[in-house]
Amino acid sequence: MNITTFLAAALLLVPAAATARPVFDSHVHLWDGEKSLGEYEAQVKAAGLTVSGLGVMWFGGPNQARAGNPADISARNDALIALAAKHGGVVPIATVHPYDGPAALDELARVAGRGVRLLKIHPHTQRFDPADPRVLTLVKRAGELGVIVVMDNANIVPGGDSEKLFNLALSAPQTRFVFAHMGGPNFRFWNILKMARTAEGLLGDNIYFDISATVTLAADAPIEEEFVWTMRNVGIDHILLGSDYPQFSLEQTTEALERLDLTPEEKEKIRQGNAARLFATRP
Repeated sequence: MNITTFLAAALLLVPAAATARPVFDSHVHLWDGEKSLGEYEAQVKAAGLTVSGLGVMWFGGPNQARAGNPADISARNDALIALAAKHGGVVPIATVHPYDGPAALDELARVAGRGVRLLKIHPHTQRFDPADPRVLTLVKRAGELGVIVVMDNANIVPGGDSEKLFNLALSAPQTRFVFAHMGGPNFRFWNILKMARTAEGLLGDNIYFDISATVTLAADAPIEEEFVWTMRNVGIDHILLGSDYPQFSLEQTTEALERLDLTPEEKEKIRQGNAARLFATRP
């Protein structure tokens, strides 16, 4: 084989090698339970991807958990836990509504007792204010139980939500947070972390991000350089990959990550290493 033929063959193998690397998809919406999981798995298989784990939620759209019906929320949590028990690598992400008060705290303790390690709450679709004292009570209790709190951070609420989430994390230093979408188009706000870390005793090491959806917007865009700069300022070790399925596919997401000007080591941490470490450890 001459050198030209060898290089051509090697280049043909690059996409396959890239897709063969395992991915931990930390942000998957299963709007229709087992059926949705099957559709997700078929899509991933067709793309030639290997998934080492996925964080799943029946959360968003028609299945949103609203205040005032904690029994329905409990039933959905139980169904999600049962689904995860049937499928290796599936990490259940439960939910409550902060405004359900004591009922929300009881449900949090109940699912934590059943082994749930993640809780997602969504200010926009659940219609609550992250600055409400009931939210702080809930997330502090989550930290005491070793439960990681995932919160939407797409900045689609009036006035944005990053500032409130930042102060919430400051007020609950024993709780680990994953802020989904890393601020959306307003990701630049999170460069504040680089400065906040210089203030002694102000900020814990408790803020993580997933870059679901936002990474597909930033790749090959005029904002890409700033996006990568922000990722490094918040800390590559604190960034997770998520698809936000079914709104985006894992294939779209991984291809966008590959296009970012990051080192192979940084991409591997984001692709699966950080999520595997975070979800497997307690504070």
